[in-house]
Amino acid sequence: MTPSTFGWVDFVEEDRRKMLDVVHLFREKDTRDELGLGTIRDAFADYLFPGTSTVQTRVRYMLFVPWMYQRLEQRTIPSDQIDQKARDAESWLISVLLKNEAEDGVIGSEAGKGLKRLPSNIYWSGLGVWGIRVFEGSQDEYHRHLDSFYRLQSSTSLCAKEADEEFHDARRRPNWHPGLPKPPRGFPDNTSLALTREEAVYLRDRILHLHGDTLLAALLRKEKLFKTSFPWEHPIVPTLSAHMQTNLEHARNFSEVMHGASLLYNLLLSIKRQKEDWIARYEKLFADWSEKIEVRREALMGWYDNIDVFWHSTAVSMKPIGLPTRRFVETWLDFALVSPGASRLPVCAPAASALCQREVALKRNRARLENPRALELWQGQSGIRQFNYRWPVASTFCEDILKGLRDGKAAA
Repeated sequence: MTPSTFGWVDFVEEDRRKMLDVVHLFREKDTRDELGLGTIRDAFADYLFPGTSTVQTRVRYMLFVPWMYQRLEQRTIPSDQIDQKARDAESWLISVLLKNEAEDGVIGSEAGKGLKRLPSNIYWSGLGVWGIRVFEGSQDEYHRHLDSFYRLQSSTSLCAKEADEEFHDARRRPNWHPGLPKPPRGFPDNTSLALTREEAVYLRDRILHLHGDTLLAALLRKEKLFKTSFPWEHPIVPTLSAHMQTNLEHARNFSEVMHGASLLYNLLLSIKRQKEDWIARYEKLFADWSEKIEVRREALMGWYDNIDVFWHSTAVSMKPIGLPTRRFVETWLDFALVSPGASRLPVCAPAASALCQREVALKRNRARLENPRALELWQGQSGIRQFNYRWPVASTFCEDILKGLRDGKAAA
């Protein structure tokens, strides 16, 4: 039998980037979006921590990528060579970082030169969101644009009218923010993931300037980070604006209640596979979840009674949420909070049916709850991690920046 593969036509870079994120999530078995809740999850993540993604590691890549491309631009590398030259430069950076750093946080530490997705692609969207990348377009469009960019930049005989046109012509603008700190002497040799103070100030100021009303910015203003599992557990929360607290409460409630749907999905699969150890594991996890829901039941009921406020909240409104997704979420909330209640869901046939119908609607003949072959291939864990909205990445970014502000040395 020929193994299944993912494929796509590489016309739109943004679509390709999103597809690669999906592929990454399928490798992380406890983060898969098995029930089609990813749009709501990502809406909150973008609202709280703009510019982040689950595949990012350390924040200094937000500088490595533009520094690398600026060096290539200075050498006027043509469009038909830039992709390979950039790959060579990023492969060298990987080798340098692996010499100077522990592997944790170094992209490509396992794949090395065979890395399929380079840091430049992983950070491309975030660079635009933070205003570090001025060029408005995909990475492929940027590569194709460079030849005309060099020609326009080298023009020295502009009349006054042409000079005015140049100012308004996006093709003649720099591709990178003019305030970008200079790379350290000898970059990329002997570099590390630690920020200098100048770099930390720059990244902090970019975030505060463009995204000053986000949780990411609030954490950087506080200049003190605490280790927590979820953003709503951070002691900064009571000091946030009422608007931010409201959206964060929406994020928490959605995360906690919908986590039960993922756990029950895995329990149902385990029962179908007749794996006693898997069944015992998910029964315990589900019981723990139902106890948590019961502790917060009054607050969650108040939230559910006004669910339209959730659907019209600032964060959720950032993404188009389909009617089937809304119906599924509200059906689950009713099961968990009204009847039969969280603790009774494992023996609730309508709840099991709702999960099955949702999976079939999303996956058709690949639905594990309906397709014996798909069930047979299941390895015992899919999408069980509670939504944290990229908090691990965001908190690492903040930690890097705050450490740079506190301990960073002056740029060489």
